[in-house]
Amino acid sequence: MNTQANRGRAAAWLLLSALIVLADQLSKGYIAQNFGEFEFIAVLPILDITRMHNVGAAFSFLATASGWQRWMFIGLAVVVSIGIIVWLLRLRGVHSLLACGLALVLGGALGNVIDRIRLGHVIDFIHFHWDRAYFPAFNVADSAITVGAACLLLDALLEGRRKTDANSIS
Repeated sequence: MNTQANRGRAAAWLLLSALIVLADQLSKGYIAQNFGEFEFIAVLPILDITRMHNVGAAFSFLATASGWQRWMFIGLAVVVSIGIIVWLLRLRGVHSLLACGLALVLGGALGNVIDRIRLGHVIDFIHFHWDRAYFPAFNVADSAITVGAACLLLDALLEGRRKTDANSIS
């Protein structure tokens, strides 16, 4: 497989990442302009749109740290993003599920790192609850990372099966 074809496929997947970043930033911009922190609107009996600021990571991990976590999360996201871009550029053949998962994780990571650099926190706003049990709020970037991680896991499971099937035929 030639390098030009690999780069063309990688560019298409990087476009998906860019669209995720755009959707994430536009949605967060709308929330920031129209909601004060903790202001909310009930959309469904189990779903509120609530503006929240998360200085930590998933589930507010390290949110109470003294501020160093912002730079650690930015550094981690940049390193992971570079690794994903290199991986996409080197990916040979048709690995659509893997490439899609990588592109979604990349777009989500970059969407959140933009917030960390610009604001010092990530804007979350999708907030599910059941009665008085509230789940951690999230955003478009978090959703892309979650779906992307699921794609990566599914690809790994399917790849394992393909190898097992290939070995049983030989």
